[in-house]
Amino acid sequence: MGSRYVVYRDDVEPAGPSRPVLTEAFGCHYLTETVHTITTEATFESGEHEELLFVLHGRGRLVLDGTAEEFGPESGIYIGPGESYRLEATEAAEIVSVRITDPDLAVEVGERRTVSALDDQQIGQATAGREYRILADPSTGFRSGTHFVGDVPTGEPAPLHYHRYNEVIYVLQGNGILHIDGERNPLYPGACIHLPARTLHQVENTGDVPIREVAVFVPAGSPAAAYLPDGTSAYPTEPDDPQGGVLR
Repeated sequence: MGSRYVVYRDDVEPAGPSRPVLTEAFGCHYLTETVHTITTEATFESGEHEELLFVLHGRGRLVLDGTAEEFGPESGIYIGPGESYRLEATEAAEIVSVRITDPDLAVEVGERRTVSALDDQQIGQATAGREYRILADPSTGFRSGTHFVGDVPTGEPAPLHYHRYNEVIYVLQGNGILHIDGERNPLYPGACIHLPARTLHQVENTGDVPIREVAVFVPAGSPAAAYLPDGTSAYPTEPDDPQGGVLR
């Protein structure tokens, strides 16, 4: 019997140039995740969804509303509902797409930023020495959630904790174990994680480099907002969970 929370990209048969790794059939009712391979160009439509893209490798241009923007490795891209866009690869590209199944369009947002280079974003701090950089959130036009890249350092793992948001994750580098709901799931590049809200879990880094992961969660908030089982904040600058903890 497979995991209820982890899918491995290479275990999923591609449907043409795309691999649907985290689907509603797997239990991902808020967010779905697909890996696209673009060798020349491809056109997509967001439909009623907000969509976040992350470039694993490759370079090219995003063409949206008649405007072209360059993208490269570790670029984040925001696509709004009802938009059609084209990805033109100048170097073969692999891209992780996350779609919000029921976007919250009532959230107020700042000025839209469509393409975000990871290296241009500020570094934030979270539990147990973790660092993160936000690619998109309401301040940059993404209404429903937060798109970020996080690093899990080697050494002592963060304590068992939970989040108040629903999240999907794609592991970019490193090796480790996801402890969740009695499961011990190996983590390595290409592991895709479905993390429902208020689910206790722990990521253990078993390698010698940080585990790097790109993630999207809804609703929007801070990647540092994590809670111990009794509802106490796992990071000192974040408040406790107003709803209290979760049963183990």
